[in-house]
Parts: sequence; C-alpha cells; structure tokens
Amino acid sequence: MAKRAGAGTAARVPEAAVATELRALRARVPQLTGSLVASADGLLIAHDLAASVEPSGMAAVTATGLSLAHRIAQTAHGGAFHEVVIRGVDGYVVIYAAGPTASLTVLAEPTVNVGRLHLESRPIARAIAAHLSTPRRR
Repeated sequence: MAKRAGAGTAARVPEAAVATELRALRARVPQLTGSLVASADGLLIAHDLAASVEPSGMAAVTATGLSLAHRIAQTAHGGAFHEVVIRGVDGYVVIYAAGPTASLTVLAEPTVNVGRLHLESRPIARAIAAHLSTPRRR
C-alpha cells in the first residue's frame, strides 16, 4: 500500500513505483513479512506491512535507527552507512540505505536465508533510491 509523505522532497516521490518495488521484493523472498520505505526524517513513503505493524510508527523508529547507524559507521570507519541487521527472537529487521535521503526496512522470519535477503534487497534499495532521485512529472 503506498502512502504519501508530507511536504518537501518526500512529497514528490513516485509512491506507486516504490510500492511496486516492495511487492516485487516480497514475491522474491517468501520469508519476508513486510517492508517499508521512509525518509531520513521519519516520514512514511510506502509500505507493505502486516496489519499488526503500525507503518508511521515503524517509519519513525527506522529513521532513528538509520541516524544511529550513520553515526556509528562515521565514528568507527569514517565512511558511509549501507545496512544494519537486527536479529531478534522472532525474526530479522534489516535497514538498507536507499540513497542519501531514505531507507528500506525489511522484516523477515527467523528462518530466512540472510544472504538471499541481502541479494534481493540491496538492488531494491538502489532502485528505490533511483525512484526518489527522479523528479516527478506534472
């Protein structure tokens, strides 16, 4: 389901194209339980989440995690952030940078092949970054 973000750059995002990328990712990774794209400031751009996960709240939490990950990568290595993997009792949460202004967050079952998850998600994050950087035609 595509959701429109607030004013500014995020409002010009081609939400339908981003939502299509999320659905394609779910089709390629059966153990995926949901995904979302959020702006760096925590605004929800698009999501494909179960009803049990509140999309706007998850987008806000993701932005906080993304900010922290950027800071850790900068402090530790002086370089840019690419991804964070969180392994919990009930599954994985992986946050990928989707360009400089957004992130792709994927939720997966604990049985997911993490290598396959990365193999499928990284190109989607790059595609989403391309969608976000393409000006919207009026």
